[in-house]
Amino acid sequence: VTISSLFILIRCPFNSFNIIFLCVLYIPTVRQPPMIFKESPQDYIVDPVDPIIVECEATGNPPPVFTWTRNGVYLNVARDPQVSMRWRSGTLEIFFWGRPNDYEGVYQCTATNEFGSALSSYINLRVSKARTWLKEYLEPVSVVVGLPLILPCNPPVGPPKPGTYWLNSTMAPIRQDRRVSKAENGDLYFSSIVAEDALTNYVCVARFPFTNTIQQKPPLILFVKCQVLCQICVLFYVYVARMAAHTAPKFLKPKGTASTTIAMLGEELIVECFAAGVPTPFIKWTKDWEEMSMTGKKLENFNKTLRIKNVSMDDGGDYICTASNRMGSLDHVITVRVKSVPFWVEKPESLVLSRDDSGSIVCRADGIPRPQIQWLVNGEPISDAPKSPGRQVSGDTLTFRAVVPDSAAVFQCNASNQYGYIMANAFLAVMGKISNQRVYRSKGGLGTLEGSRHRILPNGTLEIRNTKLQDQGSYVCVASNVIGRDEKEVQLEVKEPIKIVRAPHNTVVIRGSLARFDCKIKFDSTLDVTVTWLKDKKFLILGRRMTKDEDSLSIADVYRRDEGVYTCRVKSELEEVTASAKLTVMDRPDPPSDLEISDPSERSVRLTWVPGLSNHSPIKGTHIYINIDANKNNLSSYPGSLNSVILQLTPFVEYRFRVIAVNGIGPSKPSWPSEYYQTGGAVPDAIPRNIQGMGSGVFRNNMEISWEVMYC
Repeated sequence: VTISSLFILIRCPFNSFNIIFLCVLYIPTVRQPPMIFKESPQDYIVDPVDPIIVECEATGNPPPVFTWTRNGVYLNVARDPQVSMRWRSGTLEIFFWGRPNDYEGVYQCTATNEFGSALSSYINLRVSKARTWLKEYLEPVSVVVGLPLILPCNPPVGPPKPGTYWLNSTMAPIRQDRRVSKAENGDLYFSSIVAEDALTNYVCVARFPFTNTIQQKPPLILFVKCQVLCQICVLFYVYVARMAAHTAPKFLKPKGTASTTIAMLGEELIVECFAAGVPTPFIKWTKDWEEMSMTGKKLENFNKTLRIKNVSMDDGGDYICTASNRMGSLDHVITVRVKSVPFWVEKPESLVLSRDDSGSIVCRADGIPRPQIQWLVNGEPISDAPKSPGRQVSGDTLTFRAVVPDSAAVFQCNASNQYGYIMANAFLAVMGKISNQRVYRSKGGLGTLEGSRHRILPNGTLEIRNTKLQDQGSYVCVASNVIGRDEKEVQLEVKEPIKIVRAPHNTVVIRGSLARFDCKIKFDSTLDVTVTWLKDKKFLILGRRMTKDEDSLSIADVYRRDEGVYTCRVKSELEEVTASAKLTVMDRPDPPSDLEISDPSERSVRLTWVPGLSNHSPIKGTHIYINIDANKNNLSSYPGSLNSVILQLTPFVEYRFRVIAVNGIGPSKPSWPSEYYQTGGAVPDAIPRNIQGMGSGVFRNNMEISWEVMYC
């Protein structure tokens, strides 16, 4: 048996590093557990016209045997004439006649040989369906001109989800504009009804992409009635309005003033906003109450639909839809929370060890929320499997010590959260050693190694203590037994350690500005080095705002949620070093809250409030807006240290108060207004001035008295 050369890379920090060479002989024909390398997607929709192909391909020596389950029950392929399995493969071919739905379900493939079993992911097989609408009579819809209307479509569910559109009586598309438009679910929205809307019927049509089938809903008849000054149009049996009262905007979808939606990382997000009103409201979008960057975003459907193709962490936040016309404006806040199915940070890799060796399989995944890690061995939970000496599970790491041939198995790592899961197989193969003698020759193969820094262990392993750069070179291991003799040459390379020469520093920035963390490194150019960034010990997902270059991480348009500890992690195949720094974001203070009125009198009242967060910039002052009779505002300023003041007021006036906090960055948003406070009546503060009296000049018994007007 000829053993090829082996290269070993060793770093050399401070010239004090021990090297251990392990010289192992093995037979080149490797027997190993199975590994699945090809399978169908987890959500698998098939066309009922074609045969169903469910893929499962695996390697292994000896070749694995394949079995399947459907909905957790063993699938006996031999007993179903419509199902076959490809030769030396686990791929299923299903030839159905007339009843494809019988083969829907959740499939899982298992590949097994004498060393263990590998599992595929669960494959949810669904047959594409072009369902028809239930035959029903749709009652005519009657609506008053000027009012909003929603015509529901409710298309068949599929799968897959069909596309929808609306046609009129002549099978031509319904004209859509700011007043009339279709939502993503197929419903047709009218911001307000006009007389012309009754001149046609309305037909919702669904198109199924897999089968290219079109299904049609029964037509819907619309009657429009007027509010005032009506005339009857006999041909269409509708009332035609000559005028419609103007109305302020009101949201049709979503309802109310606030809602929440979940966006999946890397997927598409569609946010919609439909409003009623006369005249037709204009729709405008902002994010976090500021102008919205349109990078990666698109406004469609006359600004009623906001589409984000590839959601990133930056896309979370508050999206404000503002509907406005001449009668007023209205805001709806849509809070987008970004979540994620699990994804691999470090996918588990198979491990080949010699007998009595140690090693580990690492399975690291992340997601939002953070996924739970579950280990299986040969398809069953590791906690239920027979115990194996030296095997230990610690979270995302599976550790093996002093392995034996019986330690060989296939392990599955399943990372799951409420939004999905990922699973990967990794095997442990144990190679047996042959009894032999091992001798190490010195560099270049001349003579045997001597000296206090070199030691040959009883199992033939060579240990070099306090590694130096001059130890670099080739070493030869000579192994012999009664059968024969062989040699193995080992190339030792000693590398300089990684150094972070310019580490990140704690940084304080103002919200909306640029934050930058340096991480300049020095390393051996012959090594492959990767630089990754973490935030609060979680891997940072870079996006449009967060970018990195060779020496730094930049965060544009910093938000308060960007605060945290950022870590630069530098990793090579030999070592890993880190450096961390804290980011603090200064912002305008949060608005005060819980305004409370106490100690009332005719000319004063005490106003108390709870200060908002200062956001890392001390509150310097407080402004109190005094709203008088809903049409006049007075402003009073006080030191920022106060949270309770006595306000001087005027008798018999209705007041309302708002409080604004000010720090070095700027003023907060106003607090919610206090409750209304009405001061009581009181005697005047002063007597009239410049009183004059004089006779009228006409009547002797009359006198005219005048004085200056008194103002409050």
